[in-house]
Amino acid sequence: MSKILFVMTGVDYWTLADGTKHPTGFWAEEAVAPYEAFKAAGHEIVVATPGGVVPTVDKASLAAEANGGQENADAIAAKLAAMSELRHPVRLEDVDLADYAAVFYPGGHGPMEDLAVDATSGRLLIDALAAGTPLGVVCHAPAALLAATGEDGANAFAGYQVAAFTNAEETQAGLADRAKWLLQDRLTEAGVRVRAGEPWAPNVVVDRNLVTGQNPASSAPLAAELLKKLG
Repeated sequence: MSKILFVMTGVDYWTLADGTKHPTGFWAEEAVAPYEAFKAAGHEIVVATPGGVVPTVDKASLAAEANGGQENADAIAAKLAAMSELRHPVRLEDVDLADYAAVFYPGGHGPMEDLAVDATSGRLLIDALAAGTPLGVVCHAPAALLAATGEDGANAFAGYQVAAFTNAEETQAGLADRAKWLLQDRLTEAGVRVRAGEPWAPNVVVDRNLVTGQNPASSAPLAAELLKKLG
């Protein structure tokens, strides 16, 4: 049984352009769906966060309207509660990439706040890329790629094709005009090639050992692609 590392946000807010803190964290479906797929395939999950803080779920991701009804919302909340690994994260700073068969980053707006500028996470991503370690990143979590810069300032993922939460989706979600920056724009500026699909529809992009998904609906298909890379 191999281990898969879940690198998760350690914050429960996202600072908007006017300085207000929008409550957030990680998005439930983006952690639950891959977790279930990886566990069903026999893998062990280890959660890591900056400083080893217990990750916070974005309460909006547990709402009925985000889950196609209250029954599904209750089900995902129950599954989340059963994920004991979330309550016992390791410190991201203590992670040894060699211990893991794959690395996965769930989204939510939280990564826009901390992982986008986290040097430890950035080095882990650079090392995973270099080692050929299967790497899955979904929705807003590609913000973490922005921290993967070398000594020359160039982004390690420049030239890679990715899926990520799009400007259109951020606009439809009502936060684009309040954000300090938009993920699709910043990735593009870093030389990362964003392949945008239809808003809210599954869109998974595979480029070498990197597997990325655009939105919550992409998390389960992304997990399936990542499992293919684990044989």
